[in-house]
Amino acid sequence: MKRPGILALRRSVVTAATCVLLITIGRAQERTSATAAPTGARAADDLDSQVRELRTVVEEMRAENAQSRAEMRELRQELQDTRRLLAPLAASANANRALPTTTQPGQYGSSQYGSSQYDSSSGSAAVSSSQSAQVSVEPMDLGGRVQKLEESTQLLGSKIDEQYQTKVETAGKYRARLSGIVLMNAFRNVGASDNADFPNFAQPVAPGDPVASLGATLRQTEIGLEIFGPNLAGAKSSAHVEFDFAGGFPSTPNGVNFGIARMQTASLRLDWKNTSVITGQDSLFFSPLSPTSFASLATPAFAYAGNLWGWTPQIRIEHRFDLSHQQTVTLQAGILDNLNWEPPYNPYLRTLQAGERSGRPAYALRTAWSRPVFEHPLSFAVAGYYGRQNWGWDRYVDAWAGMTDWQIPILRRLTLSGEFYRGRGVGGLGAGIGRAVLFGGDPSLPTTPIRGLDSAGGWTQLKLQLTPKLELNGVFAEDDAFASDVRGFAVDANNFITILGRNRGALGNLVYRPRSDLVLSAEFRRLHSFPVYSNASATNQVNLAMGILF
Repeated sequence: MKRPGILALRRSVVTAATCVLLITIGRAQERTSATAAPTGARAADDLDSQVRELRTVVEEMRAENAQSRAEMRELRQELQDTRRLLAPLAASANANRALPTTTQPGQYGSSQYGSSQYDSSSGSAAVSSSQSAQVSVEPMDLGGRVQKLEESTQLLGSKIDEQYQTKVETAGKYRARLSGIVLMNAFRNVGASDNADFPNFAQPVAPGDPVASLGATLRQTEIGLEIFGPNLAGAKSSAHVEFDFAGGFPSTPNGVNFGIARMQTASLRLDWKNTSVITGQDSLFFSPLSPTSFASLATPAFAYAGNLWGWTPQIRIEHRFDLSHQQTVTLQAGILDNLNWEPPYNPYLRTLQAGERSGRPAYALRTAWSRPVFEHPLSFAVAGYYGRQNWGWDRYVDAWAGMTDWQIPILRRLTLSGEFYRGRGVGGLGAGIGRAVLFGGDPSLPTTPIRGLDSAGGWTQLKLQLTPKLELNGVFAEDDAFASDVRGFAVDANNFITILGRNRGALGNLVYRPRSDLVLSAEFRRLHSFPVYSNASATNQVNLAMGILF
C-alpha cells in the first residue's frame, strides 16, 4: 500500500506539469494570434480608408452637381426676367416705329420742329411732343443695344469656332499657327521671257517658236508655320518658316506640274517692347517693300527691274524709339551671309561663293521714320549695304549700295510707295539685273581683269482703294546697269551670257477680296529689256489669279 505522502507528491508534480504545458500552449497561441492580427488589421484599415475616400468623392460630386443645377436654375430665371423686361420695351419700340412721322419732331428739318416748339399758342403741345420723342428714342436705343449684343455674341462664337478649327497640335507644349495661300495662276504671254509663269525680263523669240503662249500653274502656292515659344529674359520668342513649290521641276513626265518644294524663309525672333533680335534666313530688312502683285510671289514683282530682294541668312537687331505725336524712329543693323547669286556648282555639296571666300560677312544698316496718316503709315527710310568679294587670284571687288524707301498716303484711299537704290557689284541683291561683276576676258584665267558693275534703279507704286474690298495698283520699275562699264571692257562671247543694260517694267492690276480669306486678281504686265550688244525685246503677260488664304 502506497503512502499518502508519495501520492500527494505525485499529484503535485502532475498538476505542475499540466500547468506548465497549458501555459506554454497559451503563449504560443498568443504569439500566433499576435502575428496574424496586425496583417488583418492593416487590410481592414486600408479598406476602410478607401471606402471613406470613395464616399468623400461621391459627396463632392453630389455637391458640385447640386451647385451646377442651382446655377442653371438661377441663369434660367435671370433669362426669363430679362425677357419679361425687354418684351414691353420692344413692343413700345415697334409701336413708336408705327406712329405717324409727324409726331417725331425734327425729322423733316428745322421748320416743322421750330413751329411746334416755339409757337406760343401750342407750348404744351411742344412739351408733350418732346417728351414722346424721348420715350420713343430710349426703347429704340435699347433695342439697338440688344441687337448689337446678340451680334457680338454670334461673332464671339464664330471666333471660338474658328480658333478651334485652326488649332495646330504640336509635340511640344507651345502653340503653332499654320498659314499660307493656295494660289492658282492662269497666264497668257505675248513674247518670250526667262520664265513663262512669272517672267523677270524679256528675251527674243526663238526661231520657230510661236509669239503667244498660254498656261497655268499652282507652284506659287505658299505654306507657312509660326511657332510661339517661351519667354526669355522678358522677350517673347517665336519662329517662322515658309515654303513654296517654285524650286524647279523633276525630270519626269508631266514634271512641269510637280513643282519642287523650296524654303523661302526660316527665322527666329526675340521681341521685347522696343527691341527685337532676328536670326535666320529672312528677306532683306534694308529693302522691305515690294509692289502688290499676286501674279508674282515666288519672286517679288520686278525682282530684276529695280526691286532689290533676297532670302539671305542673317543676324540683325532692331530698336524702336517712340517720339511724340505717334512718331516712331526705327534703327536696324545686321550682318548677312555674303552671297552673290552664283549658281551651285555641285547639286549635293555646297561650294563657297565670291563673297564667302573673302572671309567677311556683308553689313547693312537702315533707319526709318514713320507716323500714321489717314490710318496708313507715312514713312521714309534710308539704308546702306557693304560686302567684299574675292573672285579668285586675289581679284577683290568692294560691293556697296545706298537705298531709300517711302510710303506716302496722299489721300485716305490713295497711297504712293516705292524704293530707289544706287550701287556697285550688288548683283547678289538683284541689282544690275542679277549681275555683280564683269570680266574682261576668259573668267577662268588668272590674268583676266575684273570690274564691279555700277547700276541704279527703283520702282514706285500708286495704290487706289476703290472700295474696302477692291483696290487698283499701278507700278513702274526700272534697273539700269551702266553701259559705259560694259562697252570696251566685256563682250558677250567672254561672259557666255547676254549682258542686259536696262530692264524696264510696268503693271496694272485689280485685286478683289470678297472675303478676307479669298483673293481674286487680274493683272497686265509689260517687260522691256535692252541688251548692251543686241536689240531690245518686249513681252506682255495677262495673269488671272485666285487664292484662298489660310
